[in-house]
Amino acid sequence: MEQKLCHTFAILAYKESPYLEECIQSVLGQSVKSAVYISTSTPSSYISGLAEKYGLPLYINEKEPGIASDWQFAADQCETPYLTLAHQDDVYYKTYTEKLLPYMKNSIIGFCDYEELVNGKPRRKTKMLRIKRLLLWPFYIKKSIKSKFFKKAVLRLGSPICCPAVTYNRELCGGPVFNPEYKNDLDWDAWLTFAGKPGRFTYEKQVCMAHRIHEDSETTKQIESSGRAAEDLKMFSRMWPGWIARRLAKMYAGSYASNDIAEEKKP
Repeated sequence: MEQKLCHTFAILAYKESPYLEECIQSVLGQSVKSAVYISTSTPSSYISGLAEKYGLPLYINEKEPGIASDWQFAADQCETPYLTLAHQDDVYYKTYTEKLLPYMKNSIIGFCDYEELVNGKPRRKTKMLRIKRLLLWPFYIKKSIKSKFFKKAVLRLGSPICCPAVTYNRELCGGPVFNPEYKNDLDWDAWLTFAGKPGRFTYEKQVCMAHRIHEDSETTKQIESSGRAAEDLKMFSRMWPGWIARRLAKMYAGSYASNDIAEEKKP
């Protein structure tokens, strides 16, 4: 009898990424098997061809376009208790699900450490990644955190949780996860909302995936977006008095430099 799957990778496909097939192969190659499907709002023969090649269901979002709409649509197609929204440019190492799933029953989200892929080469020790690991300091005391105070504490100076590294417990998350008011910080907004709900945040300190940085990546587009600074200020203002929020938002903008494309050319 075939074992019932408890986890799904929903691959978020957009236009014609040359890295989509590598992402598909990485989620299909996990040591613990998951359901896998592709979701897109930009259907093409390229995407449908890869879905057919690997025997994957393909769901097309025909609602109003936007990141929140695309992510929520992809999440809504899931039929398993646990879900990972896999970004098309990223790579999941073989033990990603093996490391996270044992902790998901009581966790609202589980996430792992990650590295960046730049020009096909891993980059693990950038200034930004070091800062993010420091912001996750409570998890170096305890792998899973239940306290609402400490769940919020890791988010007060920025968002150290990499969105594609996250697995969601759909029952504990509750109803629409992604707020269309945000185009850049919708993941940070979701983490802060989850921090106020029952359920643990669980952090796997092993690097279990790679987040690709390139000129057309969503991360790069968000950094270049003129609206990001305003959203950052809005997020900080939810946790700090106005004058502190403004200073933090200014400092946060300066930290984007480690994702600059110019840095990709360094050895």
